[in-house]
Amino acid sequence: GGADVSIVIYDVAGRRVRTLVNQHRTPGRYQATWDGRSERGDPTASGVYFCRMKAGSFVQTRKLVLLK
Repeated sequence: GGADVSIVIYDVAGRRVRTLVNQHRTPGRYQATWDGRSERGDPTASGVYFCRMKAGSFVQTRKLVLLK
């Protein structure tokens, strides 16, 4: 059982900022935290970002506001 799961942060231009999760997961509750940094570890600017979660056929996008 389970599904391939990905959780990715994008900026308003649609560029990928950071991948938080990209692996196969079994059913259950999980938690992922974004520390406001890019893939390279650089701090990102305050502003609007989007978090996109895919798990099997499920896809959901949420708007995030990062304030520093």
